[in-house]
Amino acid sequence: MKVQPKGGNMDRRQFVASCSAAMMASWLGSRAEGEAWAGMPKKDKTIRRVIIDTDPGVDDAFALMLAMRSPELKIEAITAVAGNVPLELTLPNALRMVEICERTDIPVAGGASEPLLRKLVTAAYAHGKNGLGGVEFPAPKTKPVPEHAAELIARLIRQYPGEITLVPIGPLTNIALALRSDPGMATIVPGIVLMGGSLSGGNVTPAAEFNFYVDPEAAAIVFDSGIPITMVGLDVTHKVELTDERLVRLEANKTQVSQAAARIARSITETYRRAGHPGWPILNDPLAVSALLDPAILKLTDYHVEIETTGALTAGESVGYRHGDVRTAAPLQSSGGAVPESAAFHSNCKVGTGVDVQRFFELLIQRLG
Repeated sequence: MKVQPKGGNMDRRQFVASCSAAMMASWLGSRAEGEAWAGMPKKDKTIRRVIIDTDPGVDDAFALMLAMRSPELKIEAITAVAGNVPLELTLPNALRMVEICERTDIPVAGGASEPLLRKLVTAAYAHGKNGLGGVEFPAPKTKPVPEHAAELIARLIRQYPGEITLVPIGPLTNIALALRSDPGMATIVPGIVLMGGSLSGGNVTPAAEFNFYVDPEAAAIVFDSGIPITMVGLDVTHKVELTDERLVRLEANKTQVSQAAARIARSITETYRRAGHPGWPILNDPLAVSALLDPAILKLTDYHVEIETTGALTAGESVGYRHGDVRTAAPLQSSGGAVPESAAFHSNCKVGTGVDVQRFFELLIQRLG
């Protein structure tokens, strides 16, 4: 399978539309394969197979630690993508996390070093230049597997049809590449639980959350894929701050995992203070992982979510329809296009709209301890 991250000469609308059309045709032709679309594995509802796609990243590190310390999850692979920091940092950071958690049995693969069509924008200002809050851990001894992340994702999905839930907590580039290379895999993915998006404003622009801002075309492909999605976005994640009291509790645990997490959090907190930022680290990504572990943590609401890809000020915005017809903008008079017909509402996503903050931190601190 050849993975091509670029869209050739097509513009952004054509690129997303062509990918989505291919996936929908495949889905309509083989819908019977996807009998486990409730989001749970077909064969075993106790242990869930997952692939975690990540761009570590302070909160990604917490999410990986939480997942690897949770017996409910069988992590088939961890795949790295460029996002919070470049791929040359996210990949070794992922390898560091499996070593800290003593889970070098989990294959780790490198993936996309840039978005599908856009130049990479990173968030080192929020994660430190090395992605881990400036904390220097030893260079990893573990080596990544030779497969590209998108190829590994598609192969494992085919190996365990209907059983692997995808857990992307960075830009969705690797997932989109896998779907573009193998559109039929959308019919046998039971669900995607992702951190990204917002229905109440962004954290990079007023419209867009970081992961969708970095690669809006990839997000559009994923949301148009027909795979059931759980979107854990800023609407709930901004409420899970690692306050000093919670950090002290984390530091009180003496396990290697808890101490590593506490070092990262303490360092990035001190960086915030030196920069005059009064807030605390927000644990966006582990909240998404927690949705797989304890359904009582999040309140989920059905929405139809579309991703904006064309606006100079709004690219990456996730627009949610709660009910009523789905309507797009009227065409310009100069375009000659007809007024688009509205589409009947259907939910393509469950969106996190409420969170039990205390329950989340009790789970996190206990698992890392």
